[in-house]
Amino acid sequence: MLRQRSRPYLFSNSLAPHIVGASIAVFDLLSETTELRDKLEWNVNYFKKGIKSIGLEIKDGESAIVPVMLYDAKLSQIFADKLLEEGIYVIGFFYPVVPKGQARIRVQLSAAHEKEHLDKAIAAFEKVGKELGVIK
Repeated sequence: MLRQRSRPYLFSNSLAPHIVGASIAVFDLLSETTELRDKLEWNVNYFKKGIKSIGLEIKDGESAIVPVMLYDAKLSQIFADKLLEEGIYVIGFFYPVVPKGQARIRVQLSAAHEKEHLDKAIAAFEKVGKELGVIK
C-alpha cells in the first residue's frame, strides 16, 4: 500500500514530508529574527578582512563561501592538506570544477563560528601561506 500511495516513491522529484516540515521550520525561524543572518554577515566580513590583511587574495562576492585564490591546482591541494593539519577543514578546488588557472581554497563560514574560530583560521592561513611561500 505504501509503495502504491506514497508520493515520494512514485515521483522522484517530490520532496519527502520530513524535508518539507524541516524547511517550513527553518523559514519560521528566519522570519522571527535576523540574529543568525547578522552574525553570519559579520563573520564573513571579518574573515575576508583578515584574509586580505595577511596578503591573500579572495574572490569577493555576497556569499558565506569565501574563495581564497591560489591559481595553482597542486598548490591548492597541498595548502588544504596543511590547513587540515592545523585543524582547519577546507577544500581545494581546481579545474574542471573551476576554470583553468583559477584554483582556490573554498572556505564556508556559518553563524555557528565564533570570533576565536575565525582568528584561528586566519592564523592558520597565514602560517601555511608563509610556509608554502604564498605570503611573504
